[in-house]
Amino acid sequence: MEQQATTPRPEVNTPIDTPIDVEQAEAALMEHYPRLVRLGYLVLPPDLGRRRRVLTAHAVVQRALPRNQVTDAARTVPAPRTPDGARTDPGYAYVRTRVLRAALVAGRPRGRWRLPRPGQLPPPLPRVWGLRLTPRSGGAEELALERTLSALSLPGRAAYVLRALERMGELDALRALDAAGVDDPDAALDEADAVELPAGCRAESLLTAPEFDPCSLQARPTDLLRRRQHSRAALAALAAVAVCGTLLSLPGSGWGPDGAAAPPYARNAAAERALDPASLTRAAPTAWQTADRGDFSSWPARGNRVGDRELLRRALAVWARPGRDTRASATPGTLPGPPPGPPQLLYAGEVGSVAVVILHDGLRVVRYAEPKNGKASLVALDFARADAADAASATALVVARVDGNVRYLTAPWVKSAAVRDLLKPAAAARPLHRGADGVTDPVPSPAAASSCDTWPALQLGGRLVTDLGELFPARLTYGSPAGKGPRDVNTAAGRAGWAHSACHLAAVRGQGVRSVNSWRFAKQPLPAGAGSAEWVCTRTETWRGGGSQALAQFQPPGTKPGAPGALVARSAGSRACGPKDPTALAGALWKSPAGQWYLLAAGSRDVASVTATGGVRGSASGNLLAVPAKDGARAELTARLTNGKKLAALH
Repeated sequence: MEQQATTPRPEVNTPIDTPIDVEQAEAALMEHYPRLVRLGYLVLPPDLGRRRRVLTAHAVVQRALPRNQVTDAARTVPAPRTPDGARTDPGYAYVRTRVLRAALVAGRPRGRWRLPRPGQLPPPLPRVWGLRLTPRSGGAEELALERTLSALSLPGRAAYVLRALERMGELDALRALDAAGVDDPDAALDEADAVELPAGCRAESLLTAPEFDPCSLQARPTDLLRRRQHSRAALAALAAVAVCGTLLSLPGSGWGPDGAAAPPYARNAAAERALDPASLTRAAPTAWQTADRGDFSSWPARGNRVGDRELLRRALAVWARPGRDTRASATPGTLPGPPPGPPQLLYAGEVGSVAVVILHDGLRVVRYAEPKNGKASLVALDFARADAADAASATALVVARVDGNVRYLTAPWVKSAAVRDLLKPAAAARPLHRGADGVTDPVPSPAAASSCDTWPALQLGGRLVTDLGELFPARLTYGSPAGKGPRDVNTAAGRAGWAHSACHLAAVRGQGVRSVNSWRFAKQPLPAGAGSAEWVCTRTETWRGGGSQALAQFQPPGTKPGAPGALVARSAGSRACGPKDPTALAGALWKSPAGQWYLLAAGSRDVASVTATGGVRGSASGNLLAVPAKDGARAELTARLTNGKKLAALH
């Protein structure tokens, strides 16, 4: 979207002469409901979170229907125009303006003593109990656009959506913004016109992707354990209310002066001890050298403020009772809540402009951060699961994130640290300086990057880890999960393999990933002597056990180092490609240099035969299949293992 600076913008107060009745508005709302909900979702502020944005967008659209039979307010609503200049349905224009106005109101800051307006509170309807509804995850381009829109103001984001999604011209966009109550439509339009997209990307195609479709949702259960605990607590509360009501109904003083109950507001000694800085446990500086198991329990307390009792007291108090000014986060499957007993102190010190405290309670690692001067009230509290940690997964913790960089606290047994670009497998690792407390210098974080031009990873001794936007960096391994299992990425072959898989790690950010393994499960000679292609499976393992993903990639010959392999299949919640099921089967359509299309399929080495049915039919002995096909053909792949079992393809 470009704008001519020398051409003055026209006036925006062009009315419509035809009023809109409620039946016409309802018809427009029902016909264009998915588009209106998408518009509201894109304009709503990103800090609401994806789940609340979805419900709020539906609520905003459903409240857009006018209450009166005939409204004169429609006279000031600009009707949209088609590309040839003809006006379209004014009912849609009226409903769209009400949706746009409500979305803008929901994102405006509320005064301290003002009541919240409609849209600024969680919508009462629609309401879904027991399910978490979120749009489907997009690729790197959609993620980059989401971050770009997050940086815009509310009017700027509305202007961008009107221009790119509604395909409005400059005049119609100005009128729509003015009708929606934007104070300075020209400034909003200037801000939208300044948005730059990556080369080859079109704003309209990105905004219509499933990433931004609040009507095409994926459903996941809420935290089942926490929900069960809440249900039990609710039943206990109802029972307590019933008992209190019975006691109040008794004459006189009931059953006597409180009986065996503790006095009101009695203190719990065990809970107080867990929140006392003096009761924090600390490992000896050399405990890791003699420990039977290398995990966080053997980390010594480090940092220049391990003796600051006031800082430790604030960290423990916020952990037990997070306030409204606490920005809390937890990796999937991690239960928040106070420590069951005195936790272990891992770190307390100053990192840049913040003071950081890291604690471990045996099951979780908790990071507390506040401004270094301790004056601001806004603090951060991050929870991450750490049960079953070992020396391989307890190598580092994220201690601070600033301006797209991350700093790590390394384990005491890590002897060397370096930074390696996964997309440049032949390049040497760059040494990384660490302080006496084990904190590294800033390292660029791939989790904060909007493109995949580089993928920094941390080389800790012989192990390779990378940041996926969580408290723990994910460990990277390479090799077949069968036999002795995957190995650390410390060979040229392992680094070359990860160069083609690194960019696909963007699809598993923020999912509580513990480790990621990539391995070549087949090498296939291509028809017509076109060389050999490789089939690679990349599998994630999470701290909670469930939620794993397997990604199958096809790498044709001649692929440059660092170029991502073609993603042909993705399976969530499957055991394929992992230690419990070290098998894989995947297929893809491939066009030969002569222009002939083929269905290619490959399985792991224990596959005895492969069969294709559906749009393409064929079978072959062994683990490889190549059958002539047509462009766009769809086929179902199955295989038989050497033990006679049936194997389905990754989807």
